[in-house]
Amino acid sequence: MRCKCRPDENIEEEEPQLLFRKDAYHYVLPSHLIAQHPLPKRDESRLMVLGRESGAIQHASFKDLRDYLREGDLLVVNESRVFPARLIGRKPSGGRVDLLLLQPCNAEEASAAGQQADEVQGREWECLIQASRRPKPGQEFGFEHGLQGEVTGHSDGGVWRVRFNMEGRELMAHLERYGRVPLPPYIRRGRTSREREETPEDRDRYQTVFARKVGSVAAPTAGFHFTESLCESLERRGISFGRITLHVGQATFLPIRTGDIRRHRIRPERFSVEEADAERMRKARREGRRLVAVGTTVARCLESLVAERGRVEAGQGWAGLYILPGHRFQAVDALITNFHLPETSLLVLVCAFAQREIVLRAYAEAIRREYRFFSYGDCMLVQ
Repeated sequence: MRCKCRPDENIEEEEPQLLFRKDAYHYVLPSHLIAQHPLPKRDESRLMVLGRESGAIQHASFKDLRDYLREGDLLVVNESRVFPARLIGRKPSGGRVDLLLLQPCNAEEASAAGQQADEVQGREWECLIQASRRPKPGQEFGFEHGLQGEVTGHSDGGVWRVRFNMEGRELMAHLERYGRVPLPPYIRRGRTSREREETPEDRDRYQTVFARKVGSVAAPTAGFHFTESLCESLERRGISFGRITLHVGQATFLPIRTGDIRRHRIRPERFSVEEADAERMRKARREGRRLVAVGTTVARCLESLVAERGRVEAGQGWAGLYILPGHRFQAVDALITNFHLPETSLLVLVCAFAQREIVLRAYAEAIRREYRFFSYGDCMLVQ
């Protein structure tokens, strides 16, 4: 189905139920607009500034972000760090297997105990597996430099449990040395459509400058556009920073497969907020200053906290809020976000923050002006 929105079209909602149809969040993107590499400089990406109520659009460079923010704004960023979560191995038959490690099977218990991802001692992990045939419990895989895995079971959502012969810091050290950057599947640089060959720059550029706590298998990409010098420039303007950690997992990139988006389910993702940052955010709210979420992960973390606890509080937990049209945002006043894939929960979240027709009109304009899309692409400020 082709996108119904065009730059010169007056988009109107046909009926309330349209908001909950998956195909209402579809659009057609020319493949050459999918960014395959980051720009030489992070803050030279393009910035679309979108009025969430008026639909007014301005075009700028991200390095000029401070011209579109307000003195006193608090930018909330995600400190999660991506680890090399992708492994290429072989079955005993010699067939190739491609694993993406999602999280340790005992992550919930470890999080409750205050452990970080590189401190988790379990050998068993939840994984996504690509192979020529469906895996079976008991099947073994071999990887580089002595790492071995065995399938122990199957969970919902196409997730498999795999037990490795390494655990904890030994396994994380092995991944850091021999694992691959978990580039999304639309980044294709190999000779075949399956290949996602990383370059040396990916090790640096598929992280944000805020990345500090290991645990994500996909990057919080809205943070890609910031540099240290830009952050200093923003602070001199009276714009400050707060921090949360949300480890990006399957919930962020799993496509919606149900025709009615309300039937889609997202898996909770681990988050933590330190007391100094929680108080910084509460103080901003008391003083009437804006909280600007840098990325959908931050928005979902903050909105989950307020929905469950009534305000932003310090602590650890699981962000399980699925934000749909009709959600009343109680924590986030503005949103910095990349351009997302069609028919995904991320695009639905942005459409819940603004209006669906306004967001899709902005996407159509971005396509017309040849913005770069997805992880290594350009971004929007929605306010």
